[in-house]
Amino acid sequence: MFIDILLIVLGLALLIAGGEFLVKGAVGIAAKARLSKLVIGMTVVSFGTSSPELLVSLQSASEGLPELAIGNVVGSNIANLALVLGVTVLIFPMPVARNTIRYDWPMMMIASLLFYVFALDLEVVRWEGLIMFAILIAFITFIIIKSRKSSDPNPVEIPEMEEMTKNISTSKHILFIVIGLVGLFFGSTWLIDGAKSIAEDFGISKHVIGITIIAFGTSVPELATSCVAAYKKETDISVGNLVGSNIFNILAVLGLTAIVNPIPIEEVVMSWDILWMIGISLLLLPMMVIRRKVGRISGVILLGIYVTYIVTLF
Repeated sequence: MFIDILLIVLGLALLIAGGEFLVKGAVGIAAKARLSKLVIGMTVVSFGTSSPELLVSLQSASEGLPELAIGNVVGSNIANLALVLGVTVLIFPMPVARNTIRYDWPMMMIASLLFYVFALDLEVVRWEGLIMFAILIAFITFIIIKSRKSSDPNPVEIPEMEEMTKNISTSKHILFIVIGLVGLFFGSTWLIDGAKSIAEDFGISKHVIGITIIAFGTSVPELATSCVAAYKKETDISVGNLVGSNIFNILAVLGLTAIVNPIPIEEVVMSWDILWMIGISLLLLPMMVIRRKVGRISGVILLGIYVTYIVTLF
């Protein structure tokens, strides 16, 4: 029992640290290659910050634990919008950019509904994963082209960009990437082993473990970042970041996982979890549109929904 909890804690710590090292190294190399901040933000940073979810899902699927892979994606998406956003706006209401409503939210809904359609036969296979990933590439390309035509040529700001590249050699950036990948590999392995053992010891389904413990764990970086930004009243961490994370979770994490290893899906996911994910995503639209910000009342509602959802799982 103690060993299992320790594995989960250490696994989460390695995942978070590994993701940080991977982003730092990849951003440094991309910057030295003179890629624009916009391209780096939309590709390197976005993929890097989704790397913990990706490694956990890939590892789970390869070990014959699809419940954890699916639970990780669906649970993380629910946690991002209901838990992370709910807690964050209670601290400080978050503004909503026009592009979040016009582009990001519709793309999140398209990705969610596409996932639902593909999962109707209780499996997401390789060609479906390819379609998901191709849609993501097309969306990123569209956003980059659209942003370059706008008045702001670099709308994506990368925190501490100078620190990531200044006085650091290319070989050191490569070392950061290697350290990050090693951390992600062992972190995902330990997290999955610990979660699997706890599920077996307490007779809890792997589906519930995946959608609660693992999903919450991989959402911790977003929760910490958003809460700190809200406390400091920094509006650069916005609703769009969380919506974008959900898009990547489905199209990149689930898509790439399905390409590597087709993912069987339990009926309970189709009849319950995905419907909650889509429902919360739909509810977010009026919250964003009415006042162009998500306020504290919305935060209370979102947190209440998250608690209700978690209670229904047990």
